[in-house]
Amino acid sequence: MNVHFIGIGGIGVSALARYYLAKGCKVTGSDLVASGITDSLKKLGVKIFIGPHSPRNVLGMIDLVVYSPAVQKDNPELERTKKLRIKCQSYPEALGELTKKYFTIAVSGTHGKSTTTAMIGLLLTKAGFNPTVIVGTKLKEFGDSNCRIGNSKYLVIEADEHMASFLNYWPKIIVLTTIEADHLDYYKNLGNILKTFKKYIGHLPKEGVLVVNKDDKNVQKIISSLRINGSPPSIIFYSLKQEETKTIRKILKIPGEHNVSNALAALTVTRALKIPDKISFKALSEYKGSWRRFEIKKIKCNEERARYITLVSDYGHHPTEIKVTLKAAREKFPKKKIWCVFQPHQYQRTFYLFKDFVKVFKAAPVDKLIITDIYDVAGRETLKIKKKVSSEKLVKKISKNKVIYLKKEEILDYLKQNLQGGEVVMIMGAGDIYNLAVRLTELRKKKKIKTKEF
Repeated sequence: MNVHFIGIGGIGVSALARYYLAKGCKVTGSDLVASGITDSLKKLGVKIFIGPHSPRNVLGMIDLVVYSPAVQKDNPELERTKKLRIKCQSYPEALGELTKKYFTIAVSGTHGKSTTTAMIGLLLTKAGFNPTVIVGTKLKEFGDSNCRIGNSKYLVIEADEHMASFLNYWPKIIVLTTIEADHLDYYKNLGNILKTFKKYIGHLPKEGVLVVNKDDKNVQKIISSLRINGSPPSIIFYSLKQEETKTIRKILKIPGEHNVSNALAALTVTRALKIPDKISFKALSEYKGSWRRFEIKKIKCNEERARYITLVSDYGHHPTEIKVTLKAAREKFPKKKIWCVFQPHQYQRTFYLFKDFVKVFKAAPVDKLIITDIYDVAGRETLKIKKKVSSEKLVKKISKNKVIYLKKEEILDYLKQNLQGGEVVMIMGAGDIYNLAVRLTELRKKKKIKTKEF
């Protein structure tokens, strides 16, 4: 079987490409720009076309085309696919077919999906369940990959709510972490988000299990609604108030109460599958974290004085994620100066949640805040919104001496000139700002200065 992926550099799409490749399929793909993800796929033998999408990338011998939800309807490769009458599916549709073939555990929610999915995948692996895992981040335990291929009936997936993607999935266990206003360019309001989550829960079979965060008020609204309107599925709660919380706080290597909550969610799933706590606690104690989720490195920043900075790369891009991540950083590094470099992700999100961003950054426990230009998400922006919001406006509203606006290409030189050593530098955002962390690391490697990794 020959499978072609349009937008193969996406974190979800690339995981599915790895899955098909492992199943013996011939895989090709295309993306606008090269990245670490496309480079790693190339090393596995995937033929990848980099640059503007072209109908020439889609040949007649292809059996299936899978495209990223970010791909527009007039994409030339997509149009070529339809003209040749090749079977064509979006990433959620293709993943949805897999969920019907496996005993699927789907992790959903506004925050914590990737980390909780990773934890569950690792716990099941340690318990000998040998699951297949498809997650929106890379794990060292999976060979720095976002996909683990197992040979059992179990599939663990990160089920994204954007554009109601998760309505394509048919899991046996659903984990609900948190629910909050996001993706308002699609949903418009929180009410529509709650309705869609409720519909998604309806995909559970009679014997299905719903694992829910008792601490989240919007999750509780859905549970109350299910109880009022009919017979709810089997529900298991987890909460930071339960007694196991103390144990998890002690053993977990990654910081923050939000990660303690994610670990409790994973523990609740393993209990539902009758996995002994001894195995689960040991696996959680060994969890090293994942790519761009409070990923820490120490970099030597001053050769004469041998001073280090602590570099933290994090995917956080929603106000709540920023708040809990910076709080976790201050708790982990109570006596250090903390610098945060933030790249807003999507004009729509920045516009709709503008007041929340201002509130969070005004109260942020950081010593220096640098905000760069908004990451433009292709296919999800409107000119009307782009004219209404900008990073400069955000900085002006925060109106604190500790915040400045810099263009992305100016940040590296600014850091090199102003860091004294000993600081914690947090690179935050869901766009391409992580390349700044990569460049800082590579800069030191070129000078033959060792990078320490935790």
